[in-house]
Amino acid sequence: MDPAAIGARLASSVVAPLIKKLFVAEGPGAGLVDKPVSISGLVSFTGEKRVLSDLDLHKIAKELVSRAAQSTGVEERLPSYELAAVAHSVADTLRAMDSIDMDDVQAVQLGHMALAQHLRAQSPSATLGLSSDAVHLYVSVLDTACLHIVHFFTQRSTFVARTLVEQSHRIEELSKRIDGLIARTPSPADAPFEERYARYIASKHGKLTIFGLDLSESPGTWPLDAAYLSLDAVGDATNPMLLPADQVLAGRNRVLLRGVAGSGKTTLVQWLAVSTAQKALDERLLYLYGLIPFVLPLRTLTRGGAKLPTPDEFLSEVGCPIAALQPTGWFDRVLRSGRGLMLVDGIDEIPENEREEARRWLRDLVDSYPRNRWLVTSRPSAVREDWLVGDDFAELDLAPMSRDNVAEFVRRWHKAAGIGDQYAQDLLRAIRAKQDLGRLATNPLMCALICALHQDRRGHLPDGRKEIYDAALSMLLSRRDRERGIYKPGTIRIGEAHHVQLIQKLAYWMIRNGRSEMDRADAVDLLAHALPAMPRIAEQGTAEEIYRHLLVRSGLLREPTKGSMDFIHRTFQDYLGAKAAVEGLDFDFLIAHAHLDQWEDVIRMSVAHARTTERTRLLTGLIERGDCSEMESRRLHLLAAACLEHATELDPGVRTEVERRAAALIPPQSAEQARALADVGPVVLDLLPGPEGLPKDEAYFTVLTATRIATDAAIPVLAAYREVADIRVRAELARVWSRFDCDRYAEEVVAHLADAYLYFPVSNPEELRVLRGFGGRSFIKISGPFTPEEFRSACDRDSLCHLWVEADLDCTWEWLSAFPYLRTVFFETPETRVETVPPSVEVLREPLSPPPDRPEKATDSATDLLGELSP
Repeated sequence: MDPAAIGARLASSVVAPLIKKLFVAEGPGAGLVDKPVSISGLVSFTGEKRVLSDLDLHKIAKELVSRAAQSTGVEERLPSYELAAVAHSVADTLRAMDSIDMDDVQAVQLGHMALAQHLRAQSPSATLGLSSDAVHLYVSVLDTACLHIVHFFTQRSTFVARTLVEQSHRIEELSKRIDGLIARTPSPADAPFEERYARYIASKHGKLTIFGLDLSESPGTWPLDAAYLSLDAVGDATNPMLLPADQVLAGRNRVLLRGVAGSGKTTLVQWLAVSTAQKALDERLLYLYGLIPFVLPLRTLTRGGAKLPTPDEFLSEVGCPIAALQPTGWFDRVLRSGRGLMLVDGIDEIPENEREEARRWLRDLVDSYPRNRWLVTSRPSAVREDWLVGDDFAELDLAPMSRDNVAEFVRRWHKAAGIGDQYAQDLLRAIRAKQDLGRLATNPLMCALICALHQDRRGHLPDGRKEIYDAALSMLLSRRDRERGIYKPGTIRIGEAHHVQLIQKLAYWMIRNGRSEMDRADAVDLLAHALPAMPRIAEQGTAEEIYRHLLVRSGLLREPTKGSMDFIHRTFQDYLGAKAAVEGLDFDFLIAHAHLDQWEDVIRMSVAHARTTERTRLLTGLIERGDCSEMESRRLHLLAAACLEHATELDPGVRTEVERRAAALIPPQSAEQARALADVGPVVLDLLPGPEGLPKDEAYFTVLTATRIATDAAIPVLAAYREVADIRVRAELARVWSRFDCDRYAEEVVAHLADAYLYFPVSNPEELRVLRGFGGRSFIKISGPFTPEEFRSACDRDSLCHLWVEADLDCTWEWLSAFPYLRTVFFETPETRVETVPPSVEVLREPLSPPPDRPEKATDSATDLLGELSP
């Protein structure tokens, strides 16, 4: 029997009246409303006011089955009891309409066959016990009933109106989808433009200006991939991790990275931009797949008080020469697809009263294009703790350079300068022997200054920071031209003193106006006002010509974009601006602005430039200023303490009072306070307490302060905390090992650290051998380059139980079978191939850590620890 024959032989005049009884008459509840009434609300055999009883429903089903059986002759083949069973099944299935939530428009769009199938799915047991002929009859009757049900809905007066509304919604939705598809679909011009833009980024940011190289036979810039030195970034108290700075976006899409002046923030931005662009070019990942870097230096974007740009203005505002060639809507397609690497550099380089606006600008961008990667950089004091945490930014700090970092930087600098390795070795010995010098060599800028001065002065180095700056300026402003025979008759010749006078006027104008860049026209105008007081300089050329000379010959100024000027490094701007302030006796102005983070280094350098009575006035003004909040007062007291290292001569009473005010802020209560105390310098080490009686958090923040100072003078302070059981304290003490003398720090600190759940980081074979001399450790973290053979030979095989591999060793892992007690290994790099790990070693998703409810317990030996960890 053909099931379709039933529908053909049952006339509408027979079926329609029966189907109509299944539904209530049209009324207000079934019309065009905000939320259309579903079919279950229209059936007549449910609800409080039933029109159709269960008995009536069975009668309708029985009539449908009877008419169908008669018209097809099935009643001759099926006994009466089976026809009754089919009627019962049809009734049960139709009753399922009281539980489906589609409305009439949806039912019509679904179609009668699909509607019948949907109803049958609601009552899967309806055909149990029926013969095959009876099932065919049941299916045919239900299909026919659903055909007339759908037809019934199309005749409802509200159906046409509802359909028109539904069609309008669908057309609108379809239009939006098409628009979205068009927006995401690249234009044919995208691919060539992206390739050209990537090449521009690689060229524009692919060279690093290394201070002092232009004083030798080497060029003033060096290829970034040869000169770049990856430093470390550290987390906060809740996440005290240590990772290479160029991997801060690995596993996280939004990062706020803090770093002091000269710590390498901008160089890191360059590295990320260039390496991203170069990778896309090398692997042909551009056009739909490759990341697109946008380098956004805020000092440039806000020059002259300009409003922060919209995405379509990014390239033009940073002076990209191909900005006008970008295809229409290109930036939006890139950012909507999540392909943007947004590098926002220098929150600290815009005035403090503009930072909230910058934060809103950044938040709007992130909200509009959330799928991209974001890196924002700032000096530590410019933004408070958790400044962007509400926008899901992780907050990290650039760590001071370790001893290994310093050694590598010194070797690279001398190699780039074409100077023999002996000079590098002599300088490294001097840095390690002279504590004051070693204390200064904690960031790339200061290391470069020291390298240049060591070479220029034949190994004779000044001791203090001010003396180093003075020597560097002398080297840049006069000796470089004199010794290279630059001066020729008829050319502009400006002596060192006049050079400094002119440039410091530019610096102080920028500081007073809260800028890190100034318009070229403003600089020329400022020089024009200064030249009449310097007739010997004025007679050599116009203000424009003098400006060009300063730009080309001073070595301190540059033009980052057309029509703008800045200093090669903010540190020189602060140093010269401070000199101008002291010479102008602007002490009250300095004190009034000292609470602003942009003035911190200016205040320190002002103390260095000032005479004894002037220092007293400055420091007394800082600690006694009464027109500020409690938070600002604490900040000023710490700033005054930080100035003491620059106060070569100072009234003893003033020094004592400054130290007393700083001591009242110890121990630190947060990571932010620890950072601020560390900025004070080694003088704070004598003020830090021991662990006795300190709460756990204060003990941790005190250790954090001392480790950030990172000179060997901090070792005795840190050694006092070596018996503390808190895993955060032990982890911090182990983490900073490479910043200190390897043997001394190991003997006084590392050897005494209990290794329960503490991974000891090792960055070179020497540290492994030192650990082996102390009996080995059960937890080891490989944080530097090793060959498998180096690790096997240096590590104690009988102690190692748990391994954390942070560095990429580029090897297979069958050699781990050489360690008989090794039980777990964690690979920080997710793409590491682990197929060759011995089967006896479990590969972990994350490193082992103490359970949250586990009381701290210092385990003294690997044997005790193995006992704890055994099942």
